[in-house]
Amino acid sequence: MRSIKREVFQSVFADEIRNYLDVKVQLGFKEVSYYYQLKEFDRYCSAKGIASPVFSQKDADAWVEPYTGEGDRGYCNRICVVKNFLVYLNLQGYDVVATRDAKYNAADFKPYIYSADEVRRYFAAIDAYETNRARMNAVQFPILFRLFYCCGTRLHETLCIRVRDVDLRKGVIRLCETKNANERFVAFGDDLKELMTLLADKTFYLLKEDDYVFTSSRGGHYSNDRIYAVHRLALERSRIPYLGDRNGPRIHDWRHTFAVRSFKRMIDSGMDMYTALPILSTYLGHRNIYATERYLRLTMSIYPYIEEKCRRQMEDVFGVEAGYEKN
Repeated sequence: MRSIKREVFQSVFADEIRNYLDVKVQLGFKEVSYYYQLKEFDRYCSAKGIASPVFSQKDADAWVEPYTGEGDRGYCNRICVVKNFLVYLNLQGYDVVATRDAKYNAADFKPYIYSADEVRRYFAAIDAYETNRARMNAVQFPILFRLFYCCGTRLHETLCIRVRDVDLRKGVIRLCETKNANERFVAFGDDLKELMTLLADKTFYLLKEDDYVFTSSRGGHYSNDRIYAVHRLALERSRIPYLGDRNGPRIHDWRHTFAVRSFKRMIDSGMDMYTALPILSTYLGHRNIYATERYLRLTMSIYPYIEEKCRRQMEDVFGVEAGYEKN
């Protein structure tokens, strides 16, 4: 497992965040389970100009507001991790207001699967995107968004790809800053390799090995909000209705679409479900096959003939009573 390289915290709570992480690690918890949420909290406090170690009720109310495009699971993780940190600060004598808890209900999971026509229209909009202020977007964004669809990568791990992680000769990208802190590799096809080579020819000579591939004009990687703004504009220009944060279409729904179509292709090629399941699970970076089960059930609900092929095997692996809605 790759250890986390802590970036410098900059808010008024920076020292206590470091202390809190050290305490958690000493107690046997994984640092990755807390680090990214606390890094976001540190960024939030700095952006809000909180100059003294006080977190008011107004600050707490603002913090628990969902971000644009933020999924239920990510929202709950962000709120609960920081709530516990605020309780810790309170015990240390700081004048802070702890936020409420947030509970994730897996039954609320409603993935949006893009149709073939929506894929075509969406990427036509992405390929046409360009701004006068950042013309490099016209080269970066077609690749960035295709990684979501063609490789099933998550937003954060995609934005954190560095120059050293890209092997153009082999057509492979190493993902380091992943959800479960386990490095993994994703392969890309010839079309995406051609685009990635074009990006490398135009930008890599300006970058160091540790620099982000999708670097912004400020030198770091793009923010989630920036990418979601482009996503919403692409939906509008491609005439794909936006149904709301809980119903999408979200950027993460490209990962759902990738998983469903990948499983369908494997079954259509004659691959046995027992073989296809661990392959897809490993590629997606899941901890076990049970995390991949929902994609199998979703595929079966969309393509009834696949359900006929795999129902008995699904029951053998996950049990007769297991249902997609319950998982």
